[in-house]
Amino acid sequence: MIVLKTPTELATMRRAGRIVAEILETFGRVVKPGITLIELDKIAEDIIASRDGVSSFKNYLPDGAREHGAPPFPGTICSSVNDEIVHGIPTSRKLKEGDIVKLDVGASYNGYHADSAITLPVGKVSRQATELMRVTQLCLEESIKVARAGNRFGDIGAAIQRVAEGAGFSVVQEYSSHGVGRKLHEGFSLLNTGTADMGMLLRPGLTVAIEPMINVGTYLTKIKNDLWTVSTKDGKLSAHFEHTVAVTDGDPEVLTRF
Repeated sequence: MIVLKTPTELATMRRAGRIVAEILETFGRVVKPGITLIELDKIAEDIIASRDGVSSFKNYLPDGAREHGAPPFPGTICSSVNDEIVHGIPTSRKLKEGDIVKLDVGASYNGYHADSAITLPVGKVSRQATELMRVTQLCLEESIKVARAGNRFGDIGAAIQRVAEGAGFSVVQEYSSHGVGRKLHEGFSLLNTGTADMGMLLRPGLTVAIEPMINVGTYLTKIKNDLWTVSTKDGKLSAHFEHTVAVTDGDPEVLTRF
């Protein structure tokens, strides 16, 4: 199901997007060796509360998760380190020199959600990690360019796949981009791989959280014992970038860009 947003609804989503963008901009300044994941979670929690927002993630339980025994998500952010791809639970773990950390934030304002993620280096990181982050961010930017009215879902996935695989990396396929609006995951999933000019038509008012997850090794994944954290099956590095994007009559609008 595709839910198209009115101009009034998009204005509200922009407010949510600004909250998320402020948090990620703050993370870019404070992430360093020695900071803990739970300290980053508290920063996000405080900013959301100070902007009259609500965490999209805290106590979230997606459809079907309860049957697998997963508890509601306990954090305000998802914090995933090194081989962890997404959905990492913030803990007292200290970041150390050479880590890369994926920080995913969702917030709602007046009932409308925005969702964004960034991968940050902790101090000096390896060349491979630097290249992985560069390529994953490029995957996101290239996919945003084609999120235009008249194009199709497959154009977005094809752009991600072309950039990632062209650089020798793999695209996670078990987790995908998704609709966002009144719900954090609203109406549809959008694969991060695809064939250009295939799939559902993009129309003005569509809002989507585009989130390539790119791995150094295999695209295969596994879920850790906490029943939330997803990591690479081979233990190699993964990176993740995300923006909430609105399809318009003209250029795509990134609602979560600082």
